[in-house]
Amino acid sequence: MLEIIKAAGWPIWPLLLASIISVALIIERLVALRRAKVVPPGLLQRAVGDFRRGADNSRLLTDLEAHSPLGRVLAAGLRNVNNSREVMKESIEEAGSAVAHDLNRYLTTLGTIASIAPLMGLFGTVIGMIEIFGSQTPGAGNPQQLAHGISVALYNTGFGIFIAIPSLIFWRHFRALVDGFVIEMEQQAVRLVEVMHGDRK
Repeated sequence: MLEIIKAAGWPIWPLLLASIISVALIIERLVALRRAKVVPPGLLQRAVGDFRRGADNSRLLTDLEAHSPLGRVLAAGLRNVNNSREVMKESIEEAGSAVAHDLNRYLTTLGTIASIAPLMGLFGTVIGMIEIFGSQTPGAGNPQQLAHGISVALYNTGFGIFIAIPSLIFWRHFRALVDGFVIEMEQQAVRLVEVMHGDRK
């Protein structure tokens, strides 16, 4: 493997860096976007059950905010429970926007790597081909040596595609996951507003 990296030339080093970043982001997002961590089951029921109107709920709301992204959204609504329905909804929407932004963290970088890795590989191949043909003297070319040089240059393209495929798969997976979480949080927030304003039990 080390020999292949050496033979592929300097353009493969940015690809190696991109692959390391991609793997790190995939692992980080797999850990951060677990359902039990983002939208824990039963959190809405516990929050509504523990909340006491007219009492000091500051500790409950602080714990709820630190608990999970869904907790942040619910805490924002409960802080404004004594205001009108519109004010409560606005506070939930503001918290939801911040939470959605946090859930999408690093996904732009992962999508960028998925997009540019094949281009970086192609760039490396072009550089390799230029060096191969530039080093050939007229009438003294060795076909076997030329074929070997071309195969080495193509390592960059192959490696770029190898990086792009899993990066693209995980990028699409995480985007779909975040969209699902956001919809679920919206539904639970609507439920909270209806319960706290007496429209639903």
